[in-house]
Amino acid sequence: MGSDDLLALHGQELRRGTVVLAVLALLGEARYGYALLADLADAGVEVEGNTLYPLLRRLEKQGLLASEWNTDESRPRKFYALTDQGHAALGALTAEWQTLSTSLDRLLRKVSP
Repeated sequence: MGSDDLLALHGQELRRGTVVLAVLALLGEARYGYALLADLADAGVEVEGNTLYPLLRRLEKQGLLASEWNTDESRPRKFYALTDQGHAALGALTAEWQTLSTSLDRLLRKVSP
């Protein structure tokens, strides 16, 4: 495996760990899947549909999200929003992210020129 392939692989692993936090952060207000994909992309978090939709189902099964079909428009859309448990998870994961980010910033400053 070439160095470019290794970098791509490690970059993917790094991003994969942040997608849950990004999704929870955006679902403070209800959104449907396609809009969520667009909002993530606008924020610089590239996620494919075949990654996002199974994640949404898993988070819903875990009780962090609730969903509801909106059939008011010509095209039915499934909207997702945080549950109380999801809000709590968002707070805990945000705190964990901030601690990790601070630690990594400290480490990276030591190795940066």
